[in-house]
Amino acid sequence: QVQLVESGGDSVQAGGSLRLSCEASGGTYVNYCMGWFRQAPGKERERVATVSPGGTQTNYADSVKGRFTISRDNAKNTLYLQMDSLKPEDTAMYYCAAGPLSSGVCNLAYWGQGTQVTVS
Repeated sequence: QVQLVESGGDSVQAGGSLRLSCEASGGTYVNYCMGWFRQAPGKERERVATVSPGGTQTNYADSVKGRFTISRDNAKNTLYLQMDSLKPEDTAMYYCAAGPLSSGVCNLAYWGQGTQVTVS
């Protein structure tokens, strides 16, 4: 059973930066695609960014392109999200997710508990 633990959330001023981390344990991390998602109060959960198992392919939501960078360190079983030029609309609970890649589809079966990001 894969376990994901996020950290790094905080309260920052607009224009600031944060780096979120997601440490994985209990599974074959290197074979999993992974992603960051977020959910603001009263809104649906949205995809922020995803990364392939090898880390070579990334995909971003239009709202964060050019500001956020997803990366992974397979040796450390850790996923990162570098967030720069933060805006108040980035305020949300951020979740890490992971799962196997099958026929080109990332099946995100495992989720963390989330870490809160607040931008004022």
